[in-house]
Amino acid sequence: MSEVPAEDPELTHVGPGTPCGEYLRKFWHPVALSSNLTDLPHATRILGEDLVAFRDKSGNVGVLHKHCSHRGTSLEYGIVSEHGIRCCYHGWLFDVDGRILETPGEPPDSKLKDSFYHGAYPAIEYKGLVFAYMGPPEEKPEFPILDTFEQPHDNKLVPYSIHHPCNWLQVAENFMDPVHAVFLHTNLTNVQFTDAWGNMPTVDFGELEDGMYYINCRRVGDMVWVRSNHLLAPNLGQVAALWEDADEEKYFGRASITRWTVPIDDTHCWIFGFRHYNSYIDPKSLGKPEECSDNSVDFFGQTGERPYEEKQRTPGDYEAQISQREIAIHGLEHRGASDEGVVRMRRILRNGSHCEERVPQPADKKRSNGLIHTYTHDTILRIPERPDVDDRVMMKELGRRVIEAIFAGDAYEDGERQAEIERGLKALTAEYAGDEKTA
Repeated sequence: MSEVPAEDPELTHVGPGTPCGEYLRKFWHPVALSSNLTDLPHATRILGEDLVAFRDKSGNVGVLHKHCSHRGTSLEYGIVSEHGIRCCYHGWLFDVDGRILETPGEPPDSKLKDSFYHGAYPAIEYKGLVFAYMGPPEEKPEFPILDTFEQPHDNKLVPYSIHHPCNWLQVAENFMDPVHAVFLHTNLTNVQFTDAWGNMPTVDFGELEDGMYYINCRRVGDMVWVRSNHLLAPNLGQVAALWEDADEEKYFGRASITRWTVPIDDTHCWIFGFRHYNSYIDPKSLGKPEECSDNSVDFFGQTGERPYEEKQRTPGDYEAQISQREIAIHGLEHRGASDEGVVRMRRILRNGSHCEERVPQPADKKRSNGLIHTYTHDTILRIPERPDVDDRVMMKELGRRVIEAIFAGDAYEDGERQAEIERGLKALTAEYAGDEKTA
């Protein structure tokens, strides 16, 4: 039996001092659901560090090192207080920023509490998720607010989390592997979303200063379904519609999922995310927000909670990802053309891990309204197939033209951006379908 090669430590090891771990620490990451923070502390582990998250009785959220800096007792057994959290062993009281407020067993004139801080990370609570920044204080970026958090007008965000007993990268890079949807989600066992996913798309990729995107184009009858997922490096991505039939025209339909793949350590990770619910992304109301919670989400094959035989017969994303070993061995892969997105993503992450300057942040592109433009979309154009045109060549060209029209909308904000993009997409329909009335 031949020796199994080692994993790629540059991309898969995430503890303090590792190249990828230090890169990841330069971004905000979800570390818990708001619902995890009750009247009791919430113990967790992120990027190889043991932490405790809590909301004190004044409503302030803290993310602290788990072990009390006095004698090491875990603060998961601490008492949530009016301000901060109190260690159960000797009563030391720590504020959300790590300040030591009280050391009640020490003499009244003791200066011990003023001589150091307990380990703590800046924390923000946003729409049901608790975020922490674990990097250098002097490099702390602005917290990013994406446009799809507030658009369209009736959008509702529902937080969820999914635990994975494997390395973070093999979960995250699934996001830039659009071809798997044809097989895993549609044609091999059962239809996990809609039949339209089973049509083999043309695939293209593009890179941005702060990430990348893919462009899929599928022929569905007289329609061309153009779809893009947008990755904001290193681990934030958005997914377009799940249950898309591609039987009606649609212009720049937005995200149905926003998700972060957050390492717990080298062999475990979380997906923390928002499911988006609105009349445009889910007009048939197939989504079930009540199923989104801690280790639960409302679409097929995302958790390990199903019986083993069922998972064997109808595997989903979860089984495909965790079964690549605890840490996928890149040296054993035989990658092909369909893996271009994964290859590009790994290169982006490797470059980020080696970057000695300030890394690009999502908030660098914040608009005057405080929102960050994103590019995940479904666009469905009525362009019948023509016998005198190579359909797949046409679709690949069309996909690039669609993303160009979406980028052109960056000169505008809010409703004006959507209107400008729609104008550009309708003009493309007229051009490719030969119907001047569409323009």
